[in-house]
Amino acid sequence: MSEVRKDRPLDYPVVAPTALEPPGEWAELRQKCPVAGVTFPSGDTAVLLTRYEDVRTALADPRLTREGLARPDAARITAGDAEGIFSSPMARALNDEGHERWRRMVGKWFTAKRMAALKPRMEEMTDQLVDRMIEHGAPADMVSHLALPLPVYVICTMLGVPESDRDRFKKWSDTFLNTTKYTREETEAAHEEFADYMSALVAGKRDEPGDDLLSRLMDAADAEGEPMSEAGLVATGQALLLAGHETTAGFIAMMTTHLLSDRSRWERLVDDRSLIRSAVEELLRFDPNGSGFGMLRYAHEDIEFSGGTVPSGTTVVCSMAAANRDEQAWEKPDVMDLGRSPNPHLTFGAGPHSCLGQPLARTELQAVLGVLLRRLPGLRLAVDPAALRRHEGMLTSPLREVPVTW
Repeated sequence: MSEVRKDRPLDYPVVAPTALEPPGEWAELRQKCPVAGVTFPSGDTAVLLTRYEDVRTALADPRLTREGLARPDAARITAGDAEGIFSSPMARALNDEGHERWRRMVGKWFTAKRMAALKPRMEEMTDQLVDRMIEHGAPADMVSHLALPLPVYVICTMLGVPESDRDRFKKWSDTFLNTTKYTREETEAAHEEFADYMSALVAGKRDEPGDDLLSRLMDAADAEGEPMSEAGLVATGQALLLAGHETTAGFIAMMTTHLLSDRSRWERLVDDRSLIRSAVEELLRFDPNGSGFGMLRYAHEDIEFSGGTVPSGTTVVCSMAAANRDEQAWEKPDVMDLGRSPNPHLTFGAGPHSCLGQPLARTELQAVLGVLLRRLPGLRLAVDPAALRRHEGMLTSPLREVPVTW
C-alpha cells in the first residue's frame, strides 16, 4: 500500500491488493486526505474525492461539469489520448446536441418499465448461454461464456446491430477503455473506424428502418420539434454500444465472483430468491471495481468540500466506489448485506449526469442472477478467489476470467 501524503500525489488509479478487495489507501484517504492530489497515466494531475458526501455533492454541483473536460487545461487520462476522451468526435457530437436535450430524447427508451418488458428476452438469452456453458463442461470461464457475450447481445439487439458484427465492438471498446496499451494513432484510428461503421449503420436504417432504438430515434424530436442530428445519432449509437456492454460485463463477472467467494452468500439466495433485487443493489455498492475509474468533472470555480478546497481549473475524480465504502455513510460498509435497505449507493453516479443506462444494467443483473440460481444452484468457483486477476490499465477493471464448476 502506498503512503498517503498531502505533499505527494498518488498514482491513479490506485492498485488494490487482490481482484476482490478495495485499495487499502481508500480508508486512509477518507480520514486524512479526502481531497487528494493524484497523477494519471498521462502524467497530468487531478484531485480525487473519496468521501460519500463530497462525491455525491460533486456529481450534482453545476460548477463541476463534464463538458469542461474538453478544455485544453483539463487533465488527460492517457498519453495516447492527446485530445482527451471528452474531446473526441463522439463526445463533441453529443455535447452539440445539448446534454439535457439528448438525455430527454434517449432516456425515455431506458425506463425501468421498458427494461422490465425486455427481461424475459434477457433471461432467454442467458438460458441459451448457460446451455452452451454446460455443454462445454466444467470448469468453464464465466467471463467468456456469459459475462461478455450477454450484454453485447442485449445492446446490439436493442440498437439493431447485425449479429455478425458484434465481435468488432470488443476491439473498439478495448482501445477506448485502456489507459496504457494504445498509442494516440491507434486510438484515433479506432475512433474513425467505429464512427464510419456507425455512420453506415445509421444510413442503412434510414433506407430500411427496423424495430430498434436507432430507427426510433430517427423519428424522434425534442420539445421544439427538432430531430437529433445525423452526427448525434452516430455518436449515440457509439456511446450506447460502449456503455451498454463493457461495464455490464464487468458487473456480471464481479457479482458472481463476490457471491461465490463466500458460498454462504450464494446459498442464501438459492434459498430465498426474493432477495435478488436487494442483493444486486448491495453487490453494486460493495464491488470496489464497479464504477471503474470514477467520474471526472472540471471545476469552473473554487469549490469547498468537507476535506478542503478544489481550485478553479482542476480536474476532479469522483470515486463512487470509495464513497460506497465510507464509514460515515454506511453501517458496516465492508460487510456484504444482501438485504441492505435503503441502499443509496453511488455506483451509477448522481445528479443530472447519472448513468442513463442504469435501468438496463440493473435488469440484466437481476435476470442473470435469477437464471443462474435456477439453473446452477451448485455453482462454485473452480479456483481460489485470491488467484483471480483483473485487466489492469482498463477504465473498467474487468476480471480476466472466472473459472467455475457446478
